[in-house]
Amino acid sequence: MEKNTSNYIQDFLRLESAGGICLFFAALLALVCANTPLSSYYQLFIDTPVEIRVGALEIAKPLLLWINDSLMAIFFFLIGLELKREIVEGELADPRNIVLPGIGAIGGMVVPALIYAWFNGGDDIALQGWAIPAATDIAFALGVLAILGSRVPTSIKVFLTSLAIFDDVGAIIIIALFYTANISLNALMVVAVCVPLLFNLNRRGVVSSSTYIMIGIVMWVAMLKSGVHATLTGVLLAAFIPLKDAANPEISPLKTLEHDLHTVVAFFVLPVFAFANAGIDLRGIGSDQLFHGVPMGIALGLFAGKQIGIFGLCWLSVKAGLARLPNEMSLASLYGTAALCGIGFTMSLFIGSLAFEETGVNLLFDERLGIIIGSFASGIVGYLVLRKALT
Repeated sequence: MEKNTSNYIQDFLRLESAGGICLFFAALLALVCANTPLSSYYQLFIDTPVEIRVGALEIAKPLLLWINDSLMAIFFFLIGLELKREIVEGELADPRNIVLPGIGAIGGMVVPALIYAWFNGGDDIALQGWAIPAATDIAFALGVLAILGSRVPTSIKVFLTSLAIFDDVGAIIIIALFYTANISLNALMVVAVCVPLLFNLNRRGVVSSSTYIMIGIVMWVAMLKSGVHATLTGVLLAAFIPLKDAANPEISPLKTLEHDLHTVVAFFVLPVFAFANAGIDLRGIGSDQLFHGVPMGIALGLFAGKQIGIFGLCWLSVKAGLARLPNEMSLASLYGTAALCGIGFTMSLFIGSLAFEETGVNLLFDERLGIIIGSFASGIVGYLVLRKALT
């Protein structure tokens, strides 16, 4: 029997919360490896060359970039599936439910970006990382909520999830507009052929997920070669997955695929990504590295920017009568939730890798340091505020 929407939301929250714990341990393991005699093996692992060649077609990258380009495409595919379901029949289908998290997401992206830009205004290369603190890691944030247990009302979890979805949409738009390499028109033509094929499959009522995925793989390779970041393939592909089977309305190809992917993403894709990207050598770190504009801008953007942007705009919209607080959510719990949104880990690391990979200047240490400090501080404050507010 098909699960209803509330069942899928409950499954989502359970998996994301448990996934957040796995994500934490994967990041911790990466830090241990990078700061012990294991560091050489860790670096060897992420730098391992991996090559696929079919005739004249060649894809050769170190393992780290395979993880960032392919595994994260699966992550974005899942985001796209969730977004389509929520818009069609979920929480985002009711305009009253999207106003407050939508406003909060705007504030949570704009204010952190402005704080980062203020710290790095005189450095054109560093400015390319302006979007790093604009991201929210829903897996980590829900993992912190899970520690608080049953005292957290569902309305707060739904608000946080909805805000994170808007945040992810913003990140997708930012990546598409600002973090693309040199464009290859020939490769984009292949993408342009794949899109109407997917549309035609959807219109004809084809429900075989494997058919869509085969075309999606071709589109991913073409997108990878085009200069537009390949992870966007996941979102584009998800838009064409049918929500219902016309022959049997009780079957939902989209929901089935989404349910199956949740486990893979929560317990494999994101932990592997965290392990590959979170390993920074903290030995010998000094004040010069700590107070550099990049880590300071990211850390304060995540920690202060998210709190100011999300809570400030949400509070103003409630006072102005543009939106209302969800049931069982107080201003104190809204503030704690805004603080949790400063955990930017996975998406911030991903955007950081895109921001600086084309500059030729190695700022990966700086951005990862800022992400870890800002995310850790945000998680602690969010937890403490919510623990007090929900007693």
